[in-house]
Amino acid sequence: MQNAKKNAASASLIAGLLLAPASASLAAMGNIATTYGILPRDIATAQSFSMFSDQASAAYYNPSYLVSDTRGELTLGLLSAHYKLEADSQGGSNPPQRDGDILQDGKSENTLIGMKTDLSDLTKFHHPIVLGFMAGIEEYGQTVLAFDSKTSKKGQYFNYGRKSMFVDLGLGTKIWRGIDFGAGALITLHNKADLKTTSDLAGNTERESLDIKTEPDIKGIYSLSMDWGKTFCPGEDCFVSGLETAFAYRQKSSAKTEVTANAIIPGTVPPPGLTFSINTLDNYQPSIYEGALAWRIGSLRVGFAVEQQNWSDLEKDFKDDTIKDQVNWDFKDIVIPRVGAEYHIGDYLTLMGGVAYRESPLRNTQSIDVNYMDSDRWIGGLGLSAEFPAPWLLTYPLRVDVGYQYQQLEKRDFQLSSSDSSSNPYETVTSGGHVHTFAGTITLKF
Repeated sequence: MQNAKKNAASASLIAGLLLAPASASLAAMGNIATTYGILPRDIATAQSFSMFSDQASAAYYNPSYLVSDTRGELTLGLLSAHYKLEADSQGGSNPPQRDGDILQDGKSENTLIGMKTDLSDLTKFHHPIVLGFMAGIEEYGQTVLAFDSKTSKKGQYFNYGRKSMFVDLGLGTKIWRGIDFGAGALITLHNKADLKTTSDLAGNTERESLDIKTEPDIKGIYSLSMDWGKTFCPGEDCFVSGLETAFAYRQKSSAKTEVTANAIIPGTVPPPGLTFSINTLDNYQPSIYEGALAWRIGSLRVGFAVEQQNWSDLEKDFKDDTIKDQVNWDFKDIVIPRVGAEYHIGDYLTLMGGVAYRESPLRNTQSIDVNYMDSDRWIGGLGLSAEFPAPWLLTYPLRVDVGYQYQQLEKRDFQLSSSDSSSNPYETVTSGGHVHTFAGTITLKF
């Protein structure tokens, strides 16, 4: 029995070594687009105007809107989200020691790169076809894959942490006057690692064979936009002038890692050896349906968006997760309302803001060993956009955007439990906290 435990520990160590480079920073479900927003305009308006953004982020939110402005763009920027998340102990049989009541105090820092270009010159028809590309890279460009999937006795937050590289492509084209269609692809990474080795009980290995593969997983995005004024009364004003609507569908996606380690221990574990497998996912995005409306009245533009996120699908996906499969997960689909406004000050300056309310999709208040926490949250933002027609030595316009967002997590009680505890739940904690997000970009138009 003692040797079997040592063998299992050796295999666990091998798998842990494979996962260690990726787990140096805490990661969580979601990506920057669903958790905060991508560009400052998305962040400042709480994503209420994301479906009507003509910038590169439209490749994710609404590819059809890329064609609303066929000028080329190159966008560079930074996003920093600082989260301070609480788990205030309410007492229990054996409360773990904490540094005050702060469970997670960290940052998600992304370099943002966006691009738009009109491909109409590639065809003989010169029909508008606009390509958009958007990427966000963690730790200001230094980390492509921020991944950590684990159990935790003290609890962990479901939605906040480092984010894997965000990569998205989209195409938009005109169908008829005022009606545009778009399609895109969200790209995530699936990692597979196979290790074969001969080891002794001390963990010394020889004759190792390591095979690691990373494969892209491509999920679709589809959208349709309509400018009612251009459709029903082109070239003149009527009662629907300034009214726009849009609809988008995004398939579910996730980052995934599979590790298989096989160890032969001469004299103890003969061939084919002891096999240890890990299959786990992270940075999960549910399938999303979103409808939005924007109406321009003079210098003021108001926007409304309603987004349905289908988190109930995650229950089935967690059954294949070897780290989290012991929990009887219970997720619900949620609807997120968003409202915002933009006010144009003169020809080149725009003030923007928005609010949203996101209900937690996690019904469980007790998840043995994993101990996930998640709360309903209020989201509010403010931002400023300035476009300079021909600044300094540049021939084409330059746009500067800044955005700030605040997220307030509502209080919610969770029961911590563990499979090796003498009593469960062994502690009750109250979750809560807040998140400050800042973003700034510079866009060259050409």
